[in-house]
Amino acid sequence: MRNNNSAITSAEIPLPRAEPAAARGSLRWGTALAATGVVSFSMTLPATAFALRGLDPYFVAIGRGALAVVAAVACLVATGAPVLPPRARLRSYAVISLCVVFGFPVLSALALHAGADVAHGAVVIGLLPLATAVCAVVRAGERPRVLFWVASVAGALAVTVFTVGRGDGRLAVADLLLVGALISAAVGYTEGARMARDTPGLQVIAYALVVAAPVTIPVTAGLLLFGDQSFSAPAFGGFLYVGLVSMFLGFVPWYAGLARGGIARAGQTQLLQPLLTMVWAWLLLAEPVDPATVTAALAVLLCVAATQRTRV
Repeated sequence: MRNNNSAITSAEIPLPRAEPAAARGSLRWGTALAATGVVSFSMTLPATAFALRGLDPYFVAIGRGALAVVAAVACLVATGAPVLPPRARLRSYAVISLCVVFGFPVLSALALHAGADVAHGAVVIGLLPLATAVCAVVRAGERPRVLFWVASVAGALAVTVFTVGRGDGRLAVADLLLVGALISAAVGYTEGARMARDTPGLQVIAYALVVAAPVTIPVTAGLLLFGDQSFSAPAFGGFLYVGLVSMFLGFVPWYAGLARGGIARAGQTQLLQPLLTMVWAWLLLAEPVDPATVTAALAVLLCVAATQRTRV
């Protein structure tokens, strides 16, 4: 009888559930893939600044999609995938196109054209992980823990204080354009990550570019023929980067990482992007980086460790 009671008692004691090693490995791999995308994206603003030295901001913003779709279609053909997206998912690919092929490129290019320097833009874009996490809750059904939100909001507050302080207590037009750019990116990232759960990341961004092609190709051709474009070496190099890397190749590991590691969790790797972008701006553009900018970037960077230690 004593043995039976002991067995019953043992069965009733809840044992802690260890997270499977495979699941932990998947999360780490997803975070690593997302971080690879972040490194690629961290050069976007400096490359855009180079492109704007000789090219119209609308040509840079729309033309990058036209250049990227050529590479995307070539990759689809090479891998044996259909060139056109499935009809059942056209709406989702249209959302991705609107946000990451048009919204972010146009608004960020206009912000730089309006006078925002690259370091300033990098810190404002530091709000993107929080915006992506909100979209993940609304659209993808993820439920981050409280510590995750505390760390994310702390990073967002650091960016807000920095931005308002640099603008004499008010937001400039360039800041509003940057905020619009980050909202567009957050929505596009979330929708793309949802698609990447059962579709390779390469196909996700490739199909978004194909959906946008009826607009990007003729508009780019018109701006090239009738606009005032000067393809200096820096402008051409910057345009190639934003077209091939920022608009296409960087999204392949990025979407795969978000799908594997969780949109909210893996998306927090973008908190690293402001610091990386400022390093590129300092090295490549010789932009001065003042102590306030560095302090804001480091404050945002500290949130990475906190968010990555929480399980979403």
